[in-house]
Amino acid sequence: MRTHSYTVTTRTRTSTFASIAAACLVIVAIVLPVFADRGLIQDLFFIFTMLVLAQFWNLLAGYGGLVSVGQQAFVGFGAYMVFGAAILWGWNPIAALLLSGVGSLLIAIPTAFFAFRLQGAYFAIGTWVVAEVVRLLVAQWQAVGGGTGTSLPRDARAAMWGVDWVQSTFDVRASAALDILAYWLALALVVATIGGIYWLLRTKRGLALAAVRDNMEAAKSVGVDAARMKWAVFLIAAFGTGIAGGLIFLQNGRISPDSAFSVIDWTAFVIFIVVIGGIGTIEGPIIGVLVFFALQTLFADYGSWYLIALGLLGIIIMLFAPRGLWGLISDKSGIQLFPIRRRLSGGKIAGQNDTSREE
Repeated sequence: MRTHSYTVTTRTRTSTFASIAAACLVIVAIVLPVFADRGLIQDLFFIFTMLVLAQFWNLLAGYGGLVSVGQQAFVGFGAYMVFGAAILWGWNPIAALLLSGVGSLLIAIPTAFFAFRLQGAYFAIGTWVVAEVVRLLVAQWQAVGGGTGTSLPRDARAAMWGVDWVQSTFDVRASAALDILAYWLALALVVATIGGIYWLLRTKRGLALAAVRDNMEAAKSVGVDAARMKWAVFLIAAFGTGIAGGLIFLQNGRISPDSAFSVIDWTAFVIFIVVIGGIGTIEGPIIGVLVFFALQTLFADYGSWYLIALGLLGIIIMLFAPRGLWGLISDKSGIQLFPIRRRLSGGKIAGQNDTSREE
């Protein structure tokens, strides 16, 4: 009796090539400060941090079905944790980045208790209300500047781990050394974020997450713990968003409640990036953040025209490419750089070739 032997795989030839290309790009990015000027390093830092925020919002909304407009709560609180730890407790700001993620995680727990009792648009508005409450509470924290904000002390910036080494190695000023260090941290964060999310989506928990997003009741009927999946994805997104927020304002060197909890900068722009790039895909936010940066650069000197251009592009994309730019590219070419669809391959029988079929 002949038996069939199948293996489950998600990898394709295109994704293998993309993995090699990505590894080469990361290596180039690591050594880039040797050749690049400070302006390019700052631009790439912006792209990397916005990409991290977009990937976590995409995980939350695109894969978990939880459309939040209150992610600025975690950006702002994570940033304030860095400043509070450095100013009040004498922590090294680099070490305080982990505290920024933990602090945002702790804020996310009561937020989830409240928000998960709401559905749809009410959930979105509920998360925004929570973010505003957090902003108002932080504005009363006089030790870190209250409503006007504060700057990171010079001694804290000077004592930051790695700054002296970068300064002596690249023969640059302390401010430029901080930019290079922040750039490397942002690069590490974006690689860890994309790699971690891709790994999660390829596991059984990733399948469960997609089932909860598509039909919660159907997912429950096959044994998926929908509540646990929603909690997990919400807390993961809060933790990563908090670290990104801490890193953004660590590089900036100054913080205030209005800038740290800006719904436009840390939620509206992030949603725009994900929507025009392609929600529910890892590739989408990558495309979206590049388009966003290009538009920001082109229209930087035109004031409100910049926002008008973003709005018009968003409308056009939603009308003619509802799945975003990457969805349009993928539909036309069939390319998937981060495939998560499982395929059965193998089943070889004597005299026959291997067969392969998708789920």
